[in-house]
Amino acid sequence: METQRNAQQIKDEVSLVEFLSRLGHQPTHRSGKDLFYRSMLRNESTPSFCVNDGLDVWFDHGGANLSGIKGGNVIDFALAYWHPITFRKSLEKINHIMDLPTKEASIDLDRQKRPRQKATRLANYTIQEIKELGSTAAITKYLKKRGIWEEAQDHIKEIHYRIEGGPKQGKTYFSAGWQNENGGWELRNRIGTFDFKACLGRKGISFYNGSPDKLAMFEGFLDFLSWRKDNPTATDSIIVLNSVNLLEIGIAKSRNFPVISAYFDRDNAGETALKLLQQQLPQAKDCSETYLNFKDYNEMLLARKPTRLPWEEDNIYDKMLATYKR
Repeated sequence: METQRNAQQIKDEVSLVEFLSRLGHQPTHRSGKDLFYRSMLRNESTPSFCVNDGLDVWFDHGGANLSGIKGGNVIDFALAYWHPITFRKSLEKINHIMDLPTKEASIDLDRQKRPRQKATRLANYTIQEIKELGSTAAITKYLKKRGIWEEAQDHIKEIHYRIEGGPKQGKTYFSAGWQNENGGWELRNRIGTFDFKACLGRKGISFYNGSPDKLAMFEGFLDFLSWRKDNPTATDSIIVLNSVNLLEIGIAKSRNFPVISAYFDRDNAGETALKLLQQQLPQAKDCSETYLNFKDYNEMLLARKPTRLPWEEDNIYDKMLATYKR
């Protein structure tokens, strides 16, 4: 009975789109309520793996895979993805990846189902130009306000792109861009009072090879560059997840490091990610106390009062004249 309850809980609470994202799979485009992926169950070049994120079901239009399962719910997908695997083992793997409880003492019949998380509408785009920093004043201003202008020089580019479909078709935009290992661009910018975050292309982590003995892991590149500002001579290998949903990929890449320093956000998502990381890699150390009382490393960096040279002090001339008064 416990297995049956667990299966129902998974079907009720787990978003298939979110589950695929945690496995590192992102849609290529949307058509109505359907999201299309390049099938992860077989090799293909034209996306034909379809997810209806309203009904939370999938169907692979491209044909059969080794499991013979062509569609269904998230559990059916797990059975196809990890074929051959037992039903019980598939539930355990979903629990592990989504960090769900594996045991329940009783069934809560009044439990509310989690609202389905709608995937962001994906716009068709064309990258028009990739420029070095300093070409666009607004991007320069944004990075300087985040306190990481100098550190960004070797890591960030200016991405200028055009929307090719939807209500914003024909409009052009630009943002600071950080490239992940799949060639996608993680975009950040400030638009009025809104912090803009998006990704052009396929999501992925970013890995920088350094010392084989120690690794530093971050949720996003703003925190990594903030840490780099405080640790300019550090030789750690670096993993930037670019999304906590990609933690499993980061864990797989981190297994051989004897020392792992985790600089995750001090919020529910960061704490959950840290717990999962330490469950699988006990050598991982929580370093978030470095920015105690702040959400993340960059927030701490921005809260610091800048060091001011003597001639930059307020009312400096009045202070100087006061020393000459008798």
